[in-house]
Amino acid sequence: MSNIPADLKYAKSHEWVSIDGDVATVGITDFAQSELGDVVFVELPEVGRALQAGETFGSVESVKTVSDVYAPVAGEVIEVNASLGAQSELVNTDPYGKGFMLKIRVSEPVVTNDLLDSSGYETEIGS
Repeated sequence: MSNIPADLKYAKSHEWVSIDGDVATVGITDFAQSELGDVVFVELPEVGRALQAGETFGSVESVKTVSDVYAPVAGEVIEVNASLGAQSELVNTDPYGKGFMLKIRVSEPVVTNDLLDSSGYETEIGS
């Protein structure tokens, strides 16, 4: 069974988002990292890049495959997790904490209609 924190929102593409004021913290879910296997490289965007909800912002490379990651909300990238450059395994060991990918300053009130709550995501992945 995957770890699905109740205080986060989830995209069907397996990203999670935590909203604090106008800042959204984004990463991939525990389910996604377990499906990928050992993460060996994370490609992240430049700080300052504007993202649309649903737009690809980078990729996660594992021993099995390379997967795109998508912005669950629109806004400007204000921080990327520099630790992932040297410690990409943080995505595996702490996907909701030290393994976060980026922070986005949301450009408009966050519309979470397209995002799932924890029970909706649990249903989505069938766990």
